[in-house]
Amino acid sequence: MHPQFETYLQTHTNLTANDIALVSSMATLRVLKRNESVLDAGDICKHKTFVVSGLLRNYGASADGSEHILRFSPENSWTLDVESYDKQEPSVINISAIEPSQVLMWSKTDFQHLLVNVPALKELAEQLIANNTYYSSQRMLTTLSASAEERYEDFIQRFPNLLARLPLRMIAAYLGISLKTLTRIRHAQLTR
Repeated sequence: MHPQFETYLQTHTNLTANDIALVSSMATLRVLKRNESVLDAGDICKHKTFVVSGLLRNYGASADGSEHILRFSPENSWTLDVESYDKQEPSVINISAIEPSQVLMWSKTDFQHLLVNVPALKELAEQLIANNTYYSSQRMLTTLSASAEERYEDFIQRFPNLLARLPLRMIAAYLGISLKTLTRIRHAQLTR
């Protein structure tokens, strides 16, 4: 059993104790070291992943080695490459641990079985998809229309708990700005 995950389900769903036990029993626990991957670009995403503890990032890498971070997944959040998972095609992104982490993973077959047999889990999955869609739209609009300062301010508002856990280079890669620009913005805030 996975107590933290079970508490998450009790808080976010109407699952019965038996359903929670079933969902939990079909998960595989994986312990990740810092920088260890859950998914590498070129591989097919075969699992839905729940972060029990730690912090993961979804990112793409340019030919020059620079990262473009799409999302951070702290504890009590889900992550995967949706397109690779749904289409069973090679992923164009990587998912790896920023810090030592524990994750629960369900194979696509097992998770599909759970969605069919546990309606409240399907409701949770649909809500998570909707929330992700809303957030992605908001993030895209902010990235396209906001200044670097506004993007950083938005990041601080949305993810105050992540600031101390992330290296500045990763925050800059998430915001789509250079490390130099982020350093300038932070310095300007401190001297106000």
